[in-house]
Amino acid sequence: MKKAIFLDVDGTLIDYETKTPASAKEAVDLARKNGHRVYICTGCSKAEILQRDLPELDGMIGANGGYVEHEGKTIMHKSFSREQIMHIVSWCQKRNLGIVLECNSGRYYDDAMLEQGPNAYVRYMHGKNTGAKTDEAAQKKRIQEMFIYAQGEDLYREDVNKVSFVLSDYQDHLDSKTEFPDMIANTWGGKGEAAIFGDLSPAGITKRAAIEKVLDVLHMTKEDAISFGDAKIDLSMFECCGFNVAMGNGGAEVKEAADYITTDVNDDGIMNAFRYLELI
Repeated sequence: MKKAIFLDVDGTLIDYETKTPASAKEAVDLARKNGHRVYICTGCSKAEILQRDLPELDGMIGANGGYVEHEGKTIMHKSFSREQIMHIVSWCQKRNLGIVLECNSGRYYDDAMLEQGPNAYVRYMHGKNTGAKTDEAAQKKRIQEMFIYAQGEDLYREDVNKVSFVLSDYQDHLDSKTEFPDMIANTWGGKGEAAIFGDLSPAGITKRAAIEKVLDVLHMTKEDAISFGDAKIDLSMFECCGFNVAMGNGGAEVKEAADYITTDVNDDGIMNAFRYLELI
């Protein structure tokens, strides 16, 4: 029986240093040769994914479900209105919270993000116990090289899939839920899924809804779907897939909900699970 496989990216298909283990690439290639369909299902937007060294795939779900691509064609895309982005940008600027506007065309950052982002990303890397030797200078350079600077009116875009912002305190996230009741508010961060960043997505956007869209296109059912994840946000994938795999490096909640726990991302986690499931 052919399966549709949905892989989270950071901490699942790739490690927290954005490197894809050779065994994971091999596993994906072999599964596709066996006729299975393999998709990534991630919070990242397309521009960020294009900067990653990933294996060949059948498509992608990005922006936590806001963008869906199948065989090179866009089958769903939901972004914020310009008015909504103006509201978000204004709110973050009043609170002096650095922002990143995540679009398919790129990741756009403001002055506050260049000031706050390096420290936040260092805390993220250290919290995930990557072992990577990184510092704020290196992270500042990464932002400047891989993101796009914007200010003023240039921040009021109409193609934003998701907005991430640096949290000065967890209260910022709680306040964002109150300020934007018509949006989906999440947090993401380091060890134990600590809240380092907040993010906002348009209403109705979930990984679950996006997976169901792909399954509809493939004429497959929940029983044909397998999901892989490492974090709490991946639980919406688990709700619509017949079998669910947690990475060994995953958080407690995702492990408790999983049907199977594989090894860590850098300990052949994808390859071992694909073999266990007899996909390869």
